[in-house]
Amino acid sequence: MAVAARFGRDMPQCMAQVQRIVADARGRGASLVVLPESALGGYLYEPHVAGAPAPCETPPALRRDGEEIARVARMAGDIVVCIGYTEDAPGGPYSSAVCVNGDGILGHHRKVHVPLGERATFRPGTGFAAFDTPIGRIGMLVCYDKTFPEAARQLALDGAGLIASLSAWPVCRVDPATLMRRDLQVRHFNLLDQTRALENQVVLVSANQVGRFGRLRFAGQAKVVDPRGRVLARTGLRAGTALARVDAPGVVAAARDRLSYLDDRQPLAYAVGA
Repeated sequence: MAVAARFGRDMPQCMAQVQRIVADARGRGASLVVLPESALGGYLYEPHVAGAPAPCETPPALRRDGEEIARVARMAGDIVVCIGYTEDAPGGPYSSAVCVNGDGILGHHRKVHVPLGERATFRPGTGFAAFDTPIGRIGMLVCYDKTFPEAARQLALDGAGLIASLSAWPVCRVDPATLMRRDLQVRHFNLLDQTRALENQVVLVSANQVGRFGRLRFAGQAKVVDPRGRVLARTGLRAGTALARVDAPGVVAAARDRLSYLDDRQPLAYAVGA
């Protein structure tokens, strides 16, 4: 299940919202819930007017081994939950994602590709690695990471059949469209989701923030994409959840049965570092 929702600075409210979403997912039989980037504590705040009173511009930084992550794990129970947060760690802070269930932390990722507007706040992570979960081998991307083909490809090469993509992706700041569905950044967000799933023949579960936060307006568009690039479920522009019933190992194996893009690569023909 992919989630489109607005998460702000109020941590008790964020926790209550996560609890409601996970409870709804459990009632609907979901085995995976992917929440947006910065779901715990909200994204960076950019005031509409310079110098105007505003909420804290920087999200609260949480420790990976702290009570907040442990509480999400307890909420998850038998469901696998991927959630974004600002991580307090040496060399940080980082825009990070953690994957948990009732057994604790299953996987962790720090955003590697930090866009210009975040570089004064976040440090970049250093790599991509898949990890094992009760529903199969998973990898995670945080927002801008999915713009880079090498990121999702590395996860697929590391055995991920399912990629969770957690975003706080806004509409275009320079020239926003009158209708959000025609916005350039909305189009890019959707094209990247389908392309990354197709080119790696994986299931991609994409979550995003929605609504306004300071001068930013987030695009929603949570979705589940199959290995052939087909959107199985989506939320559109508003808050909601996209739920699809997918046998991830089965559909990945079927997509790769006749043509396996990973097997048919010619690495020696590609320029190193290009």
